Amino acid sequence: MDEADFKTLLGPLPVSWWEADGGQRVVDSGGGAFADERTARRFLDTLRADRDGPSGAPDAGPYQACFEGRTFDVNWPVRHAGGGRHGSRGVAVEVSGRPQENPYAAFAELAPAAAFVRDATGHYLWANHAYAHLYGTTRDAVVGRHLADVDAPGDVTRFLALDQEVLAGGRPVRHTLAYRRPDGSCGQAAGYRFPVRWAGQRCAAGIYVDVTDSTRALDQRRRAEEDLRTLRDHSGLLCVRLSVDGLVGEAGTAVAELLRIRLSELVGLPADSLLARTPERGALHRIWDDLIGGRRRSARAAAVLVDGDSGLRRVCVQLSAVPGVSERVSGVWAVMTHVGLRHEAQPPLTATQVRILALLAAGHSNADIAGTLHLSRQTVDYHLSRLRDLLGAANRPALVARAYVLGILSAQAWPPRSATAAHPLSPV
Repeated sequence: MDEADFKTLLGPLPVSWWEADGGQRVVDSGGGAFADERTARRFLDTLRADRDGPSGAPDAGPYQACFEGRTFDVNWPVRHAGGGRHGSRGVAVEVSGRPQENPYAAFAELAPAAAFVRDATGHYLWANHAYAHLYGTTRDAVVGRHLADVDAPGDVTRFLALDQEVLAGGRPVRHTLAYRRPDGSCGQAAGYRFPVRWAGQRCAAGIYVDVTDSTRALDQRRRAEEDLRTLRDHSGLLCVRLSVDGLVGEAGTAVAELLRIRLSELVGLPADSLLARTPERGALHRIWDDLIGGRRRSARAAAVLVDGDSGLRRVCVQLSAVPGVSERVSGVWAVMTHVGLRHEAQPPLTATQVRILALLAAGHSNADIAGTLHLSRQTVDYHLSRLRDLLGAANRPALVARAYVLGILSAQAWPPRSATAAHPLSPV
């Protein structure tokens, strides 16, 4: 068998062979111990660094070396004369510990979580691609290096202390740690650090998920919620947050005072129990169904509230859906404005009576109102008399004033029209 046949024979075997020149630079190598030439070269660089280190490797005879969790019997004599030049030949035979045979490595190799294994001195024995990505580099640039080559000096001391804590305690530790990102910003990672057997030695392993963006989003949400609570409790704004099933989840103190109900008693009440049985109530129900069903994101409507002493107040309500997960609505904010004066419950007015009030407020005479509504003078006189009794007004100016104060007519519209009119040009 010639040399070429021998090298071919070693191709599929878990063996690495090499030839080096007089300066220990590898000029030829082969064997089937490594799947790619780059890893094989990194292995040989590790062996050469061991030979050049303070302790050094034996000058002759086999010795054991560890590389990325794998153990090799190495035979690399100092030098020999061959081929007309001084140089050396070496061979390494794997005896145990391929990374894919380690259960932890097999699990974490392609996991999106960042995973690593370090020995007790802080040298990286193994890391997956996600871990290297945290540092903006490749796995080849991490494995075989020391913590001090990868992390900031302050982090090195802290991380080594965590490793020693795990190795001394012999049990997993769950925690969140801060680290320095490649762009110089601070990052946060959450996960576990635990002891593991790797190539016959006790090592510290870890698996972490980068939670920087998640933590930042949670902090922003927490600050926004604090600002909203401050606005709700100290601005005097009449605002209520309702759950999707229509219960009062949050409310400001101003709302509790308006409704003459203790705040603790208000939270948890069905919002429907706070609405008077008026035509506005049915319209609000239809708007609510659209908001919860995702067909509308916001709406403006009129409502008549019932307080704890059975008094009524007419208000305008701005309703806004609160988005939740999967584009579903998680609740509705209701903000009340244009609050009318509190009054006792009155019999509901008919559409004709509201139109008479609107025409009266516009300055029309009884005859003009009768002609516009196609009614007789006697019918208009009857309705006006009935309205004075219902609203407690002695004359025409007082009747118009009461209509505006009680919110029957819109204070923001001209010509006068009902506060609940669905269209700006509609009188009712």
